[in-house]
Amino acid sequence: MEPDRAKELLARERARIERALQDVGAPNDPEELSDDNDQHLADHATETYQNSYDQGLGEQLRDELAALERAEQRLADGKYGLSIESDDPIPDDRLEAHPLAERTVEEQSRFES
Repeated sequence: MEPDRAKELLARERARIERALQDVGAPNDPEELSDDNDQHLADHATETYQNSYDQGLGEQLRDELAALERAEQRLADGKYGLSIESDDPIPDDRLEAHPLAERTVEEQSRFES
């Protein structure tokens, strides 16, 4: 993959991740939250679920940001598009679909098993 195309893809990913992190970190609208004394059990459960969901999503996005930073470093080192395991080329189609890919599809399948 051409370095300019890789930079474009990684910049797009950075913008997506940072935007999503801001959304997850946005405080709830105080007018939408009920007073703790008047809060129904179902409302409390919904807020608890949403907070857990947001926390998990934030964690996932921070992991993606770390992967993005590793990809940017590989690009700077001239290693972007090469597997971190074998140095085999990662097909451009895979990088277009998943710019943060660190392994070939086969290696990723083994890694996730």
